[in-house]
Amino acid sequence: MKHYGPGSEALEVLLTHSRCVAEKALTVADRVAHLEPDRLFIKEASMLHDIGMIHTWAPGIGCRGEYPYILHGVIGAEMLQKEGLRRHARVCERHTGAGLSVMEIVEADLPLPHRNLLPDTLEEKIICFADKFFSKNPTTLTHEKSIAKVRSLMAQYGDTQLVRFEAMAALFE
Repeated sequence: MKHYGPGSEALEVLLTHSRCVAEKALTVADRVAHLEPDRLFIKEASMLHDIGMIHTWAPGIGCRGEYPYILHGVIGAEMLQKEGLRRHARVCERHTGAGLSVMEIVEADLPLPHRNLLPDTLEEKIICFADKFFSKNPTTLTHEKSIAKVRSLMAQYGDTQLVRFEAMAALFE
């Protein structure tokens, strides 16, 4: 990948995490096949959803950029927009947590654009949902969290995040 050094820790984390998310997302897509999700797009966007992490400061996963990690989605969206991948870029900026509303961004004083960063399309929701089951911790990259564990983690970020996640779980589980 042109933004990552070959064989770098960050690239290994990105690729392993993204493959796990893609696999889970495609499984979820199969559960809602009647809604006709775009499987090719889901696979592609899952592989790219965290591309912006390289420009953030997250040394535990090999990233030594200048920006806070919370910006990895917005940065990734900018990167993909430059490549003409606007639809994929939307996934980057909308997958953090269960998505973030402008109110959540403002109230928490997050260093994000003051606009809704909520998954909107079926494919965006599938990828956002699947992403919650995998961490980027190098020692547990391929370990899928249980739905109970994900619920517990989402609850730590407040009722709004948990309610939004539960809506996705009701659709996809």
